[in-house]
Amino acid sequence: MQKTGIFVSVLAIITLGACGSGDEASLNSTEANVSETSAPRTISLSAGEGFVEALQTALITAEIGDVIEMPSGTFNLVDGLSLDVDGVTLNGAGQGETILSFAGQTGAGEGLLVTSDDVTLTSFTMQDTAGDGIKSKGANRIIYRDLTVEWTGEPDETNGAYAIYPVESRDILIERVTARGASDAGIYVGQSKNIIVRNSIAEYNVAGIEIENSIGADVYNNIAQHNAGGILVFDLPDLPQVGGHSTRIFNNRIISNNTRNFAPPGNIVATVPSGTGVIILANENVHVFENELTNNRSAHVLLTAYQDAFTDDRYNPLPRNIMVRGNTYRDGGADPQGALAALAPLVGGTYPPIVWDGVVRWGQETERSVNLMIQEDESVGFINLDLQIYPINTENINPTRNRPKAGEITEPAKVILAHAKGS
Repeated sequence: MQKTGIFVSVLAIITLGACGSGDEASLNSTEANVSETSAPRTISLSAGEGFVEALQTALITAEIGDVIEMPSGTFNLVDGLSLDVDGVTLNGAGQGETILSFAGQTGAGEGLLVTSDDVTLTSFTMQDTAGDGIKSKGANRIIYRDLTVEWTGEPDETNGAYAIYPVESRDILIERVTARGASDAGIYVGQSKNIIVRNSIAEYNVAGIEIENSIGADVYNNIAQHNAGGILVFDLPDLPQVGGHSTRIFNNRIISNNTRNFAPPGNIVATVPSGTGVIILANENVHVFENELTNNRSAHVLLTAYQDAFTDDRYNPLPRNIMVRGNTYRDGGADPQGALAALAPLVGGTYPPIVWDGVVRWGQETERSVNLMIQEDESVGFINLDLQIYPINTENINPTRNRPKAGEITEPAKVILAHAKGS
């Protein structure tokens, strides 16, 4: 064949399912096969010495609707990748089959940065990036599917912060993803709207799954295990989007999240006590239901206010309109860590499944409608630490096991993603 650089010329034989296994469908190690048709094209990369350069070029020169196919194999990259073209699909041969290794990456950037809309990332593994694994920013209608993003050594604060990291986006689907070893959050969605995280595994991260400053999220049918904290729903001040609300956490297995907290000092998740199953911090209208919570040594569910001083007038630091119902709880709270360990002697040394810090004030402000509904069987323990206000003054603590009285709380609507089948 006549070739131009690492790509087959536009007159080359195309692979859109028309080629069989004969010699016309076989490309050498530096060839990529490009469709002559307008859309969608399929760019099929081959394994071998020229793969990395071919992949970088394909991402740079992609056109709307292109499908970039990666072969089986382990490929070593030293530079991060980026994609800024709408409508592109990056497809590997499967998790554990197509492996992009960044163990020798120079610099501290992402493994892959996506800044375009309607992108699908599927069926490959990324390992040992210097920074975040895959970050998408301002990328609407993005799909993360059948991916593994991991750091292969022991949990370490030098690992990248996030494995899967969409931010400032709308209409996000994360499904059948495995995230492992992140020094902040394995699966993180921040400052975004209309989100589904499902059928995924987050393990050996500081935070397994984190929804932060976001609106409208369904997190279900996931396994969060062996993290420091299993599933977190946070709202923080001084970000472009403040006022996260309307998250449903349901039908998840939240198990043995007892890994030490290895976040770098100063990171907000560095305060997460090892051994927490679900943490809701300063968010609104969060419903936690029909989950299995097992062997989380500090507490299964922790409801807490933001602890630090802030100047953001838009911000409410308290959890409000929180529903906890119909979950199952086993073997937790007997070995509290972090700040919970320091307060444990005041409550007999161990914690029941559901713990509320009891903070209802900040500065001169008082929130009269925190509205927490603990709709569990009476056999499920609850404690209100009644800290009242941060910073903590232990002389003011008056713990009670009485559940708070609550008004009606309307469950958020199911998240629908028009671009994703079966959502």
